[in-house]
Amino acid sequence: MNHFRLDIAGALAALVLASGVRCVFAQSAPAAGADGDAGGAQTAAAQAQNPIAHVISVPFQNNTLTRTGPYRDTADTLLVQPVVPIKIDANWSVITRTIVPIVYLPRTSPDQGEVTGLGNIEPQFYFTPAHPGKFIWGAGAQLWLPTASQDALGVNKWGGGPALVGLVIDGPWVAGALLNNVWAGSGKGRVNEMTLNPFANYNLARGWYLASTPVITSNWDRTSSQRWTVPVGGGFGRVFKAGTLHLNARLEVFRNVERPRNAAATDVQGQLQFLFPEH
Repeated sequence: MNHFRLDIAGALAALVLASGVRCVFAQSAPAAGADGDAGGAQTAAAQAQNPIAHVISVPFQNNTLTRTGPYRDTADTLLVQPVVPIKIDANWSVITRTIVPIVYLPRTSPDQGEVTGLGNIEPQFYFTPAHPGKFIWGAGAQLWLPTASQDALGVNKWGGGPALVGLVIDGPWVAGALLNNVWAGSGKGRVNEMTLNPFANYNLARGWYLASTPVITSNWDRTSSQRWTVPVGGGFGRVFKAGTLHLNARLEVFRNVERPRNAAATDVQGQLQFLFPEH
């Protein structure tokens, strides 16, 4: 399992670097239509970085979490997050984002060995204007589904809560935030957690960009000293074309400056996102 985790992260990092090598050769021998390709990459970058863009996309995001648990081992979570826009009428759309976590947890005690399986699936639904202005927004709901394949991987109760997103696209900048809070179950095993995901992307030439997309969480049922996870960091990525598809490869590293006991110290995040053209 450790080799599998390293292979995922290594493959994503290699893809970002490989796109850079391709960029170097493209600069030394530019092809006809290169300006059109650059414009397409800029449009695709804005779509990839907008969580409620009116385009179908499928991101695969791998999070390698170091120094986790009482034995300071490495955990891993692969998030499959398909985004599908649904047109309601000429003025409104619903953007569906579904978070499907595939989780590996290391040994946490002499009696609890390593565990791999499916976590809680969280579908999100955002109502958003079909033709937004400079400020792009969406509001809706997020569900919590009882899909965890083992008790250690989630809380198998039904739940949900409100979900909001807002962002601006201004020149090379794409910046905003997603915010939600979910409640599920009751009593000792309940869930009451807020997630805040601010994001800032600065787009460069030929599809390259700088990014910081930390995921801040607060478990309201814990004491104040064990409630917050606050990562700080960032990285880089590139949007490039493969056949008729645009792909978005990104690599970021975060340090959790505030975290509960036994939570991960760092998160190495690699993402590969497929964007499907509109017809």
